[in-house]
Amino acid sequence: MQKGHDSLLEMIRGAFPGKSQDIRSYSPLTLAYVGDAVYDLIIRTVVVERANRPANVLHHITVKYVSAVAQAKIVTALQEYFTEEEQAVYRRGKNAKPHTMAKNASSGDYMKATGFEAVLGWLYLKGDMERILELVQKGMKAAGAAVSFI
Repeated sequence: MQKGHDSLLEMIRGAFPGKSQDIRSYSPLTLAYVGDAVYDLIIRTVVVERANRPANVLHHITVKYVSAVAQAKIVTALQEYFTEEEQAVYRRGKNAKPHTMAKNASSGDYMKATGFEAVLGWLYLKGDMERILELVQKGMKAAGAAVSFI
C-alpha cells in the first residue's frame, strides 16, 4: 500500500510491533472479542456520519444494530454468503462456551452473535476489511435493517 493509505490494522501493527501469530491459533472467543470491536466501530461510524447528535441519542441508535438479537438476525441472513472458511470460523465461534451471556438475548441469539463476531475478528486479523464491509452491508440488507440508520 502507498504511504498514507495503510489499513488500520497495518498502522496498529506498525505503531505497536510485536510477535506475529498465526490467526488459526486464536480461540474463537478471542476472534469474537476483536470482531465485536470491529463491528461496533463500523456501526458507530455509520451512525455518526449520518447525523451529529447528542451521544445518548447516538448510543440508542447504535444499540439497535450491535445487540446480540440484531447480530443473530444479520448472521442468519448471511449464512448463504459465507465462504467455507468463514462458515468454519462461524461454527467455532457459535459453539464456543462463553463465560457470560447477554442480558437481553436468548442463548441461541448470543451464540449466533458470537459466531458472527468471530468471523469479523478473523477477517480483520487477516487484513480483509473489504470483506467485512461487504458482509455487514449484505447482512443488514438481507435482515431488513434500515441502511440509512435514521
